[in-house]
Amino acid sequence: MTEISLKDYEAKFKALADEKRLQIMYELTQRGNTCVCDLTDIFEMSQSKLSYHLKILLDAGFITKETRGTWSYYEINQDQVSHILSEELCCIFKPARSGNNCCGAPNEKETHC
Repeated sequence: MTEISLKDYEAKFKALADEKRLQIMYELTQRGNTCVCDLTDIFEMSQSKLSYHLKILLDAGFITKETRGTWSYYEINQDQVSHILSEELCCIFKPARSGNNCCGAPNEKETHC
């Protein structure tokens, strides 16, 4: 495929395929930049278990990490979240029909997959 790596999407979908990680992303979306110490309290899980989930989300690019002193702060990476929810991905799996091109070509009316 051109410019699209299905392996990259596989890693991203694996990261999203866990309820705890989706909950973490939701909390970060609601709270913004959040200290790992606060996330530990919110989810009532050990820091090592939380760190495991955060690393998977970080490696997939869905969150960013900033270290301040001894604490790590996490935030949603809106660019990556928008990319995975984008029309681009939809168009990989939904072929364009006549008069309904979802892959960025100009249409009379805008369509979304």
